[in-house]
Amino acid sequence: MRDVDLRVYFIMGSVNVPNGNPLKVLEQALHGGITCFQLREKGPDALQGIEKLAFAKSCQQLCKAFGVPFIVNDDVELAVLIDADGVHVGQDDLSASVVSSKIGKGKLLGVSVHSVVEATIALAAGADYIGMGPVYQTVSKSDAKSVAGTSRISEVAAIFPELPIVGIGGITPTNLDVVMKSGASGVSVISAIANAKNPEAAARSIVEAVQQVGVSI
Repeated sequence: MRDVDLRVYFIMGSVNVPNGNPLKVLEQALHGGITCFQLREKGPDALQGIEKLAFAKSCQQLCKAFGVPFIVNDDVELAVLIDADGVHVGQDDLSASVVSSKIGKGKLLGVSVHSVVEATIALAAGADYIGMGPVYQTVSKSDAKSVAGTSRISEVAAIFPELPIVGIGGITPTNLDVVMKSGASGVSVISAIANAKNPEAAARSIVEAVQQVGVSI
């Protein structure tokens, strides 16, 4: 299991910034102090082919400049092609064990789970961390499951204290303390930064809120 700084984990695709410049948003978020980034290029208006490749490379270059891990959601072939730092998959994507064999050693593997059983399987497959949610109501994912709260995070954290957990779904600076105190290693956000008028300030406010919980960045 590789160490990765998950405290402020930003997820974004071009579809999350329909009226702006997603690369500018990412750059501002990096200036604001995000500690990990996942490219999630999904949805009916998502980039495809050469455009997606070019966008992914641009995001990767920005992350490298700030020393922040660059994770690709689901698209294992793309991740391998551009030598991303890792891949994150959900329960409806390729199985974690297959992804692990494709990306090889030295790369990060994240898995979205919703139960102790799924967490157990992810850990056995070599997951470096898991994502759990939606903690609160979210509008960022059209395929989001029903709100789960923090009880399952606490349950998994108690059974697998060595497995880093990221809470996701409707998380803001004003409600993330509950998530962190439930056993999460970090919080993941999409709209809280992508939809903000000032992404840098939005990211910084999340960083400061995490620090107030007692987790220094």
